[in-house]
Amino acid sequence: MSDNLDKLTVKQYQKISDSNSGKSNIVKNCIMAFIFGGLICTIAQGYSDLLASKPVVRVIGILDEKSIGALTVLFMVFLGSLLTALNVYDCIGTVAGAGSIVPITGFANSVVSPAMEYRSEGLILGVGAQMFQVAGPVLVYGTASSVLVGLIYYLVKI
Repeated sequence: MSDNLDKLTVKQYQKISDSNSGKSNIVKNCIMAFIFGGLICTIAQGYSDLLASKPVVRVIGILDEKSIGALTVLFMVFLGSLLTALNVYDCIGTVAGAGSIVPITGFANSVVSPAMEYRSEGLILGVGAQMFQVAGPVLVYGTASSVLVGLIYYLVKI
């Protein structure tokens, strides 16, 4: 068997790969991502509007714009984490594609999924060590690039 694999050319491999891989419908995928991403953002906007509504203001008082924004982000992270814990977010992701990955709920999913997968290994070596397996590199490079952009901005402004 390995003799046959060694003789396989790049073109032959590409032909076998193309014949065995399914074709994706880019238009359908883009439409589904747009719809579900918009739906997630609509839920967040609805929650934000709810926090600013008169009945809520009577109970908890008037919240400023930053507080409403922070509470909305907190709610969406909680919602993404809860749906991941209930094994619902993966089903949504199957249909929604990038529409479920891009919003903040996708970040919550990327943190909670590895934590759930490795929980049998304990809190420290399982959950704690694996929690940022997917989100960690995003945080590191996002922070590093923001520092770099900040330095460039600072140097240009001088």
